[in-house]
Amino acid sequence: MKIAEKLRFAAFRSVAGALGTWERMESGIAFDMMSPSFLEDPHSVYRALRENDPVHRARQIRGWLFTRYDDVLALLRDERMSSDFRHNTNYPRMKKAQLRAGRTEEELERPTMLNSDAPRHTRLRGLVNKAFTPRAVRALEGRMQQIVDEMLDATRGQTGFDVIDALAYPLPVIVIAEMLGVPPEDRERFRHWSDEAVRSLGMVGPEDLRASVAALRELHEYLKPIAEDRRREPRDDLLSGLLAAEEAGDRLTLDEVFQSVTLLLVAGNETTTKLIGNGLLALLQHPDQLERLRRDPELVDTAVDELLRWDGPVHATGRTAVESFEFQGARINRGQMVLVSLAAANRDPARFDEPEVLDVGRVDNPHLSFGQGMHFCLGASLARLEARTALGGLIERYPAMKLATERPRWGSNVALRGLAELRVLA
Repeated sequence: MKIAEKLRFAAFRSVAGALGTWERMESGIAFDMMSPSFLEDPHSVYRALRENDPVHRARQIRGWLFTRYDDVLALLRDERMSSDFRHNTNYPRMKKAQLRAGRTEEELERPTMLNSDAPRHTRLRGLVNKAFTPRAVRALEGRMQQIVDEMLDATRGQTGFDVIDALAYPLPVIVIAEMLGVPPEDRERFRHWSDEAVRSLGMVGPEDLRASVAALRELHEYLKPIAEDRRREPRDDLLSGLLAAEEAGDRLTLDEVFQSVTLLLVAGNETTTKLIGNGLLALLQHPDQLERLRRDPELVDTAVDELLRWDGPVHATGRTAVESFEFQGARINRGQMVLVSLAAANRDPARFDEPEVLDVGRVDNPHLSFGQGMHFCLGASLARLEARTALGGLIERYPAMKLATERPRWGSNVALRGLAELRVLA
């Protein structure tokens, strides 16, 4: 990190600390996403907010934070809430940072499906859905099991290993690469681009933004000749499907195809890695539930959803108000940021029986880890399949598996909560 960037980060942390003090004076609680204590144990903070200040004035984001299930659900479905950050009053500052990082004005005026509202979102999602169907995901099951078996074969004979490095991290990259038709010899480059792209998520500095933009430029240049080849000779892969997707004469442009691939990389790979890691950690910390699942593998589907509820990778999502309105006593102004905590909502006792109890057989489980409304996660079925296959393989292969350390190392990404390392004894 350059000296100027270090100074900017130090100044940011100083301002964040002052804003945290302001929040404590107002409500008795500070929501500081960058603090080491929050990164280590966010759920105790969510619990305190939900119980004592569920409509929280979050000074760091210059907006509001909501932590109750019903409030989060209502706001995710509220048409006055936009996913397009160009509506945000802070957008001019965000835009400058993006332009300095290498983005162009034209690119910023074409938000991804994730950051779009209707009608653009409706059009993009409808076309991408043509290629990313449940049938296409189900067809991956056999190959996915083969990949998991091969990776676990590589750990055979070891007294211990890092689950993130050995399985959780490479699995989704390989799956997406194969879905897109990326040759095996290019897989490491693809993995690098995926790593770099995700650096732009959350509260990040200029160096992270530049690295992310540069990686995506390289990825798009790499995909261009492959896309041209698929147009001439379509194959049975996702890239061919995206290029061929059509509805009422409308098709995705090449840039929109690349955007869709980028979303799969950023929103798909990293989240699935963290789901597998967080999920296994939860099971190892609750040996009674791990043993229950081992005795009854048929519980794997409800177990995956319970692990998503317990500590899913996406802890919060942001929206911007497109008009001013009152909500639960808060005056939400037009252009203001609203952060809804999916993780806090998922442990709300007003919606879940015994929410602080991990129950792999939980049936009534309408968790919000995949979001809600028109932005419900497009890759939910793929993430569930990958988690089910990976966790099932680990549990079957290593019946005596246990944690190698009592304090696994968490990553520092505030947008996606997940483990940097999860060492187990086999």
